[in-house]
Amino acid sequence: MVSRRKTRQVNVGGVKIGGGAPVALQTMTAVPTHDVDACLAEIQRLARAGSDLVRVAVPERRDAEALRHIVRASPVPIIADVHFQYERALEAIEAGVHKIRLNPGNIQDRKKVDRVIAACRERGIPIRIGVNEGSVVERRDRARRAIEKAALEADYAANLVRLMVEKLEEYLRIFDENDFHDVVLSAKSIEPRIVIDVYTEISRRFDYPLHLGLTHAGPPETGRIRSIAALSALLASGIGDTIRISYAADPLQEVLDGKELLCCLGLRPRTEPELIACPTCGRIEVDLLRLVTQVRQKLAAEITVPMKVAVMGCVVNGPGECEGADVAIFAGRRRGIIYVQGQQKQAVTEDGMLDALMHECRQLQARVLRGEATLTNAHVCVAAPEPSRPHPEHTSLPAVQ
Repeated sequence: MVSRRKTRQVNVGGVKIGGGAPVALQTMTAVPTHDVDACLAEIQRLARAGSDLVRVAVPERRDAEALRHIVRASPVPIIADVHFQYERALEAIEAGVHKIRLNPGNIQDRKKVDRVIAACRERGIPIRIGVNEGSVVERRDRARRAIEKAALEADYAANLVRLMVEKLEEYLRIFDENDFHDVVLSAKSIEPRIVIDVYTEISRRFDYPLHLGLTHAGPPETGRIRSIAALSALLASGIGDTIRISYAADPLQEVLDGKELLCCLGLRPRTEPELIACPTCGRIEVDLLRLVTQVRQKLAAEITVPMKVAVMGCVVNGPGECEGADVAIFAGRRRGIIYVQGQQKQAVTEDGMLDALMHECRQLQARVLRGEATLTNAHVCVAAPEPSRPHPEHTSLPAVQ
């Protein structure tokens, strides 16, 4: 079990962040915020997929004005992402958003920050202070900019971590002097190693909750690996209170992958079926890839309870792995055996595997919904054969009746 880092707690529209609360999952809309109907449709789609919070961009006044309608109709709390104009933050606060995100690299004027803090204090709205690799270097003071750039050229990774932490400390002084502590911190880079290092250092220095993520992670094909490399390492170390996996793609993918990451680490309970399958190898004697794809599609369309379903392609690890699943099949020589919660049910030919497996899934789901059965929640593991059982290579599947 992951031992979570102790932090302060903030309340984002009823969703607790930090202080021992479950790790919250968020994403960001990809449509213009001022297009109220499109924005709300996307928010609702992301919320149904499992996003606890949704962030929207507020670059223009018309985006802030649209927030009044969006916040009122949204099924989840809304975070306003403000980069350059503090007026947008004030307008978003007035519109009723549940959290503001500010970038220290873009809004530095003390009086402007003070006004945003005062408005958030009045409404009980938290603020995320988020530094990014692309905007952390000084932009206005040329002498300071030259010093910071020279440091990065000398040792980019180490000095970027140091610079991010320094910028957070500088910005936090404003919040401390305002006695405002409803704060969440983030420090994003494109490099997983830098993300791990900077969040580890931030967690050592501050007790504020942390929002984890990478920036510019890329498309899902590569961004998935880049993001999980950093976020899983931090979460497994107990660091992180809310996450966003960022892709150059439909934000629905961010939610689905983020939810799976949290479930895999035991930080979020599963609410949908879980499909496991053995890797491809030369022992497989059925069309495993096609079967797995078909089962995944059928589970998504027909099964709503979080049952564990296993699809195994040979007799080596199949028996042991099937014992821990709610419904399973292990196959060989163009036929397979269906198991339900460890009990052998029937032998089927390859062309009947999908229908037989899904029939047992639907039957078990019906029993669970009627209260006549419970899901096993067992760990599926590779189990060696019992001494009294023959070695798998000598095992033959029973004939189909």
